[in-house]
Amino acid sequence: MAKLSIRDLDVRGKKVFIRVDFNVPIKEGRIKDDTRVRASLPTITYALEHGATVILASHLGRPKAGRAPSSRWSPWRRTWPGC
Repeated sequence: MAKLSIRDLDVRGKKVFIRVDFNVPIKEGRIKDDTRVRASLPTITYALEHGATVILASHLGRPKAGRAPSSRWSPWRRTWPGC
């Protein structure tokens, strides 16, 4: 069976849940490599341009002992406008 692409779906007026890999290296509150984020942009943009409401899900880091302040999404708010 061939893989489907978002371009194979009618997303107009739909809520589209996209699991993205935004687990990127962050040092001193700054994103060091945004390759994964940039790679997801065509899919996100396509959905938005075709009338979908986009819901993104990701994780940041993998703390060994419970919650870690370094694994919070707050660095994104300073680095990426609109977050």
